[in-house]
Amino acid sequence: MNSTWLIVADNSRARFFSMETRTGPIVETKSIVHTEARLKEQSMTSDAQGRGSAKGGEGIHAYQDKVSPKEQENINFARELSHELDKARKENKFKQFVLVAAPEFLGNLRDKMNKETKKLISFELAKNLSHLEAADIRKHLPERLPGL
Repeated sequence: MNSTWLIVADNSRARFFSMETRTGPIVETKSIVHTEARLKEQSMTSDAQGRGSAKGGEGIHAYQDKVSPKEQENINFARELSHELDKARKENKFKQFVLVAAPEFLGNLRDKMNKETKKLISFELAKNLSHLEAADIRKHLPERLPGL
């Protein structure tokens, strides 16, 4: 079993870092980009919404999606990332991990993660730091990370 991992993510990018000590530096080991989430919502839909009529001919209304295409892509990426973490957990690639994610993405990620993987979260931060350099990300974390 290797070191503690640090996952820093937003709705279009996840960066994986390894951490060897509670106070030491972090080293980026992998990055996953979800390009679909970077598309404009207009590009994600092909046509105008469908139309239908109510029973009894009481007018026509537009069908509305329960989830916008942009939100669906966020959910898809959260699912992809949770599968990646679960696979790494099963392969004993980490003993625990720190999760830092944009607030709007963190909820989706928690929803898609299974219980066994969730148990290995040693620290969580709802902040979008995915665009920062490794040294700057480390500055946003507690000086001594729990569990290392």
